[in-house]
Amino acid sequence: MLLSTFNFQLSTILLALRVLCIGNSFSWDAVEQELVPLCDAKGVQVEVHNLYYGGCSLEQHAAFLESDSAVYSHRVCTNHRRVASGRESGIPHLQTRIIKDTVSLREALRDGAYDVISLQQASHFSGLRNTYEPWLDMLVDTVRAYQPQAKIYWMQTWAYSQDATHPAYPSYHNSQAEMWDSIQACTRLIKLPVIPCGAAIQNGRETKLGDTFCRDGYHLNYTYGRYTAACVWYEILTGKNVRHNKYKNPEMSTKQRRLTQKSAHRAVKEYKKKG
Repeated sequence: MLLSTFNFQLSTILLALRVLCIGNSFSWDAVEQELVPLCDAKGVQVEVHNLYYGGCSLEQHAAFLESDSAVYSHRVCTNHRRVASGRESGIPHLQTRIIKDTVSLREALRDGAYDVISLQQASHFSGLRNTYEPWLDMLVDTVRAYQPQAKIYWMQTWAYSQDATHPAYPSYHNSQAEMWDSIQACTRLIKLPVIPCGAAIQNGRETKLGDTFCRDGYHLNYTYGRYTAACVWYEILTGKNVRHNKYKNPEMSTKQRRLTQKSAHRAVKEYKKKG
């Protein structure tokens, strides 16, 4: 079945807010587990498409676009109760996740109208200014050509844990503070509205939860790490204050929900002031 038909059938089940992330494992962390349940708790219908290629940088996305390479895994997460077809992966908390492999960026951009489309840098390049252009402008121009009605956002990634062993961490002298300062500096140069996941994680590290948000030094843990990033997305998409949302990952405590929601809300509020 063609992907366009597959997604059309999803969309016709129930009118939903359609989101496309042109991303990598960091968008996987941010949107594929906790975003739909947060939306579902407030009756918001969403269809979240994550176009995944591990570790993909802006330059690599641009190269795939130019060659029209079908290299992405297209994951669709939705709170629709019925789906048409696809390879399903059971994820709890009121959502269905469907995966279609070997999709190109152009194919995804041609697949119906999206309300929101996000771009992001690979985490290891996120604080290195010379890794952004000309590839970001090229991607933005292409997205606007295919999806003129969509609002394009920049998803800000987070700094690594203080004890991370990622091979790119020496680029920041193995310093979380230096990496975070560099990410912020690059974010200020972006001419797109920001989804401040990085700021939310850094805010959370300043709470009693400390530097415990990552499971391996850079990817978010499966409970309050991913939840925090999803809370940011929830506020950006819905305009609702996430602190009024009662959903939490079953493995989280009420205190963890309170601290992470506060960290996410603070990040969104601060970036709205800047924007």
